[in-house]
Amino acid sequence: MTPISIIIPCYNGAATLVRALQSCRIQPEAAQIIVVDDGSSDASADIAAQCGSLDSRVCLLRMPYNGGAARARNWAAMHASHDLLAFLDADDEYLPGALGAASAFLAQHPDEVSVRLDVEYTDFPRELTAHPDFAAHAATLSNTVPSSLLIRRTAFLALGGFPMDDAFRRIGGEDGAFSWALRDIFGNPRLEDAKRVRMHYHAGIHAERYFRIALGLQAADPDDTADAFRFSRQFLDMARAGIAQLRAAKVMVQVPAQNAPAAPGSLP
Repeated sequence: MTPISIIIPCYNGAATLVRALQSCRIQPEAAQIIVVDDGSSDASADIAAQCGSLDSRVCLLRMPYNGGAARARNWAAMHASHDLLAFLDADDEYLPGALGAASAFLAQHPDEVSVRLDVEYTDFPRELTAHPDFAAHAATLSNTVPSSLLIRRTAFLALGGFPMDDAFRRIGGEDGAFSWALRDIFGNPRLEDAKRVRMHYHAGIHAERYFRIALGLQAADPDDTADAFRFSRQFLDMARAGIAQLRAAKVMVQVPAQNAPAAPGSLP
C-alpha cells in the first residue's frame, strides 16, 4: 500500500470540513492529511486541531493571512512527508476506495506522474445537469479540479505548483493553468470506470460558473478570458522551460518520450 499525503486548503470551511476529513480518514492509503487554514475567521482551524487530536494523521498548518487556495496547496506540498500528493477542497469528499484506485493505477503505470479521478457533481441546479451537453463538460472539468488529482510530489514541485498570480484569484483558472501544463508535458490520464470524488454544490461555486459559460447559459467576460489565457500560457511556458532544464541536468525521473516537451530553444 503506497502512503499518500492529502492536502486540504480551507478558508472558512467549518460547515463542510468534518465531512471532507472523514472521507480522507477512511482511505487506507491516507498516511498524512494536511489541513491548511488560509486565514479563516470561523472554526475551521479548531475543527482541524480537534480532528488531529483524535487521528495523528491529521495535521494543521496556518497561513498568516488569506492568500488563496493555490498558495495554501503549494505551502502544504513543501511539508508533505510522502511521495504521492492528493488534493481535496474542504467542501468536496472522497468516495470509498478513491485513493486505492489512484495509487494502484500509478503502481501499474510507473511512467505516469499523475492520475485523475472522475467527479460526481451533487445537487447542482437541474438547469445544468439536465442539459444534453452536461456530461461532456463534467468530464472536462474532472480533468481540471484539484480534488480529482493524485500526483507524484517530484513532478508537482518541478512544475512549480499551482500558479499564484493575482489575476487567478480574481477570475479563477489556476486549476486550469496547472492542468494545461500537466497535460502538455506529462499527460493527464483519468480513471473513468467509476465516480470517486463528490463535489457538492453551493451558491457561488466556481464550477457553476464554468458550466453556465460552457453550456451557453452565461456570457464570459472577454477581458477575463484573455487574462486567463495569457497567464495560463505564461505558466505553461515557464513549466516547459523548467522541466527541460531539469531533464538536461538529469535530475528528473524519466517520462514517456511521447510526453516529452519541446526543447527550450523551440518553445512557441
